[in-house]
Amino acid sequence: MIDESLDAIMHVMEQAFDPAYGEAWNRRQVGDALMLPNTHCVVVGAEPASPLREPGDAAGFALLRHAADEEELLLLAVSPQHRRRGVGRRLLVQAMLDARARGSAYLFLEMRDGNPAEFLYREFGFEQIGRRPGYYRGAADGPIDAVTFAKRL
Repeated sequence: MIDESLDAIMHVMEQAFDPAYGEAWNRRQVGDALMLPNTHCVVVGAEPASPLREPGDAAGFALLRHAADEEELLLLAVSPQHRRRGVGRRLLVQAMLDARARGSAYLFLEMRDGNPAEFLYREFGFEQIGRRPGYYRGAADGPIDAVTFAKRL
């Protein structure tokens, strides 16, 4: 199951993250994370009822880490051709349901300032709780802040 999830995640990862920002993880990083008992993933197809028969069927994924009564959304990505079709919303809803089922009271995430996904997180009630100046250094225009968000589940 880990290999199938890893293949699907990497299929989306390679398309979804702009290399200019250095946000994407490599296969080993994702694989190592999935080996940990407190790390979980959600992988979805383009349509709610569409089964994932092969990695190329994946439209998006979420990678989460659970500790105590908290959950951290490590990565959430949707392939460019599937954006603005509800895939990100489905991933976030499922991630929150799964986090609650694991006993989490809070969901945290950190993202690059200016990330277009911010509207989605705010729509779901996430509130900014912190900022790390100059955290992302891969951008051609210079360092970009990381912004931390939280939501009570």
